Amino acid sequence: QLQASGGGLVQAGGSLRLSCAASGRTFSMYAMGWFRQAPGKDREFVAGVSKSGRSTYYKDTVKGRFTISRDNAKNTVSLQMNSLKPEDTAVYYCAADRGTAGDSELVRAYDYWGQGTQVTVSS
Repeated sequence: QLQASGGGLVQAGGSLRLSCAASGRTFSMYAMGWFRQAPGKDREFVAGVSKSGRSTYYKDTVKGRFTISRDNAKNTVSLQMNSLKPEDTAVYYCAADRGTAGDSELVRAYDYWGQGTQVTVSS
């Protein structure tokens, strides 16, 4: 089970940190990803991290602004979002994937999903 938190309303240029807590004892066996879905749009990959945490992957439009990290001892994955833009507004979801390195951008590749947390960036 995945539980996402940390969303909210922020002005453009501001920062938010999303967290996702996982239950169970096999967290380190899953690559983790963050996706987002804006109204009327498909869910899209934002960032991914490998099972060990050593490798990270990002959507081009968030590179340099977002940082994904994980703590396998605490069963958590985080997404630090800086320099937020109105176009970052969406519901953000964390997801777990046992079969890849964390670089898959495909929704169908992920096995488990959190409930989503709303991020709203005002201009």
